[in-house]
Amino acid sequence: MRVLITGATGLVGSEIVKLCHEKEIKVNYLTTSKSKIVQKENYKGFYWNPKTKEIDANCFDGVDAIINLAGATISKRWTSSYKKVILSSRTETITLLISTLKSIKHTVKHVVSASAIGIYPDSLTKYYDQSSSEISTSFLGQVVSVWEQAIDGFEALNIPVSKIRIGLVLSNKGGALKEMVKPIKLGVGSAFGSGKQWQSWIHIQDLANLFLYVLEHKLPGVYNGVAPNPVSNTELTKAAANVLSRPLFMPNIPKGLMKLVLGEMHILLFESQRVSSKNIVNKGFSFKYNYLEPALQDLL
Repeated sequence: MRVLITGATGLVGSEIVKLCHEKEIKVNYLTTSKSKIVQKENYKGFYWNPKTKEIDANCFDGVDAIINLAGATISKRWTSSYKKVILSSRTETITLLISTLKSIKHTVKHVVSASAIGIYPDSLTKYYDQSSSEISTSFLGQVVSVWEQAIDGFEALNIPVSKIRIGLVLSNKGGALKEMVKPIKLGVGSAFGSGKQWQSWIHIQDLANLFLYVLEHKLPGVYNGVAPNPVSNTELTKAAANVLSRPLFMPNIPKGLMKLVLGEMHILLFESQRVSSKNIVNKGFSFKYNYLEPALQDLL
């Protein structure tokens, strides 16, 4: 099997590439940086530039499926110009893939794309699954909604689509966890706001496994990339402090302060989404890290 991966060098992408190679799945990948192109039998790089609509169509040679992870980070201040980058980096890439596939003979039979749980509205009481039709009115909710509509464009080419709505990814190689534990390590960790907001998290290893499970079992539809047991922000902070053997005595960090520091992006810390992973569990997928504490012990 050969897959084409966009965003292959990112946090989640590099974990998926590693897993593909363990399973002897060959990888083609697209990169905007010509210096990152390597040519090995099981790992071939191809140049693209979605802004100028340039793509090396050889990237599709012998490809059975596409794993789409392309998109600019949301962990950077959301100025009005950067908001446009967040959105266009998700839609332009998909548009380019679809228009190229339309113009060539190809063997692509499945697309598995990243999405995000940011599509679900902020709520302390609701428990969302993939069938929820409510869409968050936040900037993030709107981005994910437009992103998913773009992904559905592959279906017009009779290519089945799977969407993985990713939650808070826990990794020791980057991402949110590294930033969250910095103040805890210094002994000044504390929860955000009321601390009651739900955090639907997933260990990066489980997330990579989930992508490949959906790929190998050809499971179309929407799946939440979250572990079965979401926690509150307070529980997450306490568990990290516990694993790191650090005290927690500081008062919770007020929302107003973080809004000053981070601007609109502060909602990443304060929005609450309790999200169910039952859909993928019902399809036979099993998580290695069902509970937060063992996941943190592995990573920290």
